[in-house]
Amino acid sequence: MPFIKGGAEIHARMLRDELVKRGHEADIITIPFKWYPPETIIDCMMMARMVDLTEVNGQKIDLVIAMKFPAYYIEHQNKILWILHQHRQAYELWNTPYGDLDKMNLGVDVRRIIMDCDNKFIPKAKKIFTNSATVADRLLHYNNINAEPLYHPPDNSDAFFSSDFGDYIFYPSRIDKIKRQILLVSALKYCESPVRVILAGSNNPRALSEIMSVVAKDGISERVEFMGFISDKQKISLYSNCLGVYSGPYQEDYGYVTLEAFLSEKPVITHPDSGGPLEFVNKNTGFVVDPRPEAIAKKMDELFYDKDLAKKLGKNGRRLMEKLNINWDYVVERLLK
Repeated sequence: MPFIKGGAEIHARMLRDELVKRGHEADIITIPFKWYPPETIIDCMMMARMVDLTEVNGQKIDLVIAMKFPAYYIEHQNKILWILHQHRQAYELWNTPYGDLDKMNLGVDVRRIIMDCDNKFIPKAKKIFTNSATVADRLLHYNNINAEPLYHPPDNSDAFFSSDFGDYIFYPSRIDKIKRQILLVSALKYCESPVRVILAGSNNPRALSEIMSVVAKDGISERVEFMGFISDKQKISLYSNCLGVYSGPYQEDYGYVTLEAFLSEKPVITHPDSGGPLEFVNKNTGFVVDPRPEAIAKKMDELFYDKDLAKKLGKNGRRLMEKLNINWDYVVERLLK
């Protein structure tokens, strides 16, 4: 999506760079995507079907690794998929507060076309991977298609470290309704400790406005800090000195926040409906609590008053990352095998 950069773009860049490091000639091919009005989605799907990646300047393109809807509709004689997610509005976000396609004219028809095309074209790939077990489970549940989860490390994974356990919970993610920063901010009213919240990332103006209303209503302006866009160096520093990390999105596909927190030896607070984080967060590495401000506040206080517990959970998270051995050598080997 033009002018929108996030985890998907970082993922693609890292994959290209890792392939180049290993002596392969690789490039990123993107096609513009727009999701409204809903019939525009069908135009984007057709555009993907018309893309010709058989060769360039007379040189054969050996392999296509397709990652995202609708780019995974591109035809190629040697195509594998590493699916980041399908068009979520047609699947797990349908009829939820975070969906929009179900509320649009022609939404039902467009959803049916999307599902039909996914069922038809995804199985034509030579091999199907997903970036997490969460995405693989969705693919099996909605489309009866099997896929192999393939984890990859976050960007600059070797740079994360733990320095101190300060007085704030950190949440670096674009401010958006589906990321649920509002739950974390609303929890401060119920905290007995003077714990603070630091948010970092680009923002959706409407979501930010709703959060600011909560801040004003609860009188907690001195306990919430909005950093906006920050550099990688700033992010790593904020991780290293935080008390813990909140990763509470609704049905996240994978989520770098959890992995970055554990690499920084910090515990994570998440929810039973948060998706990807649940593949890593458990009672040994953090807290899985109901998505209610009161429940979040209880765990924020627990970390604030028991720094030894915070350190123990954080170290367990780091050990989990080491045990899982999430590395690019294995990823590239599986993709190219």
